[in-house]
Amino acid sequence: MTPQPNPEAGAAVKAADRDHVFHSWSAQELIDPLAVAGAEGSYFWDYDGRRYLDFSSGLVYTNIGYQHPKVVAAIQEQAARMTTFAPAFAIEARSEAARLIAERTPGDLDKIFFTNGGADAVEHAIRMARLHTGRPKVLSAYRSYHGGTQQAVNITGDPRRWASDSGTAGVVHFWAPYLYRSRFYAETEEQECARALEHLETTIRFEGPSTIAAIILETIPGTAGIMVPPPGYLAGVRELCDTYGIVFVLDEVMAGFGRTGEWFAADLFDVTPDLLTFAKGVNSGYVPLGGVAISGAIAQTFGKRPYPGGLTYSGHPLACAAAVATINVMAEEGVVENAARLGAEVVGPELRALAERHPSVGEVRGTGMFWALELVRDRETREPLVPYNAAGEANAPMAAFAAAAKKGGLWPFVNMNRTHVVPPCNIGEAELKEGLSALDAALSVADEHTR
Repeated sequence: MTPQPNPEAGAAVKAADRDHVFHSWSAQELIDPLAVAGAEGSYFWDYDGRRYLDFSSGLVYTNIGYQHPKVVAAIQEQAARMTTFAPAFAIEARSEAARLIAERTPGDLDKIFFTNGGADAVEHAIRMARLHTGRPKVLSAYRSYHGGTQQAVNITGDPRRWASDSGTAGVVHFWAPYLYRSRFYAETEEQECARALEHLETTIRFEGPSTIAAIILETIPGTAGIMVPPPGYLAGVRELCDTYGIVFVLDEVMAGFGRTGEWFAADLFDVTPDLLTFAKGVNSGYVPLGGVAISGAIAQTFGKRPYPGGLTYSGHPLACAAAVATINVMAEEGVVENAARLGAEVVGPELRALAERHPSVGEVRGTGMFWALELVRDRETREPLVPYNAAGEANAPMAAFAAAAKKGGLWPFVNMNRTHVVPPCNIGEAELKEGLSALDAALSVADEHTR
């Protein structure tokens, strides 16, 4: 689709937004949201006709891009047939979505509890774990994000938690492996893995194993920096959970449904959790949907005992029809395989080449269509390009980098001192290289702030 400029309409959209829309995670008077006129495939455009290649996939959820015709048609067909129905009934779209998801989850995660998104999926996974074990505490990692609802944000390990941290949520945080900024003075992945597991087991012992219901981890942390865990770490966590009777929860809200080049990131590590949360890519974000995939043992806990939780829109027919169509499109069009191939053959090599040319790039890490560049002022000291949780003038170098990317027609995903490369999983090679070229140019602006 060719964008048609209509600045008057854009001004009206922007004015109504500024008058009435309250935006998340924002100081309302300090933001200037772009008015978007349309989107298709890997691109979106504004009312002035400027087109952007979306290297953020929305919020890392448009795994099959915008406006895929087969998914749009499925939503339209479901709307004509049955727009909505209560969750207590068996509905074809809901049943088929659950079946297709269960076919792809690891191990015996064959029961699917549907939610409206990722945060409430985490809320319900933690509730299930506590009821299953009869224990109160949850262990989660620093440098993590699990959602914006009250329990999920308390489980989160980044600054978005601070304003809502009640101190009574039963959450204990620990350090997960991250060799580039190791908290364990490790020099190799093997050391980082062993020391991170020892630290976690020590935390379990000092907190009291009999008080811990669950350990929750993003299989590969997303917003926190796409830190791929070292070989053996997740298997080691699984073993600790088995040893101490703790429920192992993997959060695949961002990493799931092809993002890492596998249906689920857990498949990269040959690990099966007890509960797995998902959302985002399950239907490319076309209609809000999330859920919890549940093991046989935990499902059995609620075989004759009611599960005390639910949502009015659990398994909403429009959302589930979108999920069915999305999963079928991904299978038919080889979307997961495309993400794996282009990640290995194009993104990884090209980003490493960028790192050679740009002193601002401290580390490249990722897999599939799930990558991050850690930007630094000094490669030797690894000083971040901006301080942790920087804002205002302190964040100026990252703001300048992001502005340069947008000027070059690339919409980046920027968080703290990182830029993430997370385009749609079905992006074409030519589009991908176009975006990487724009990223190359924008990094020259970040280079200006190095020493």
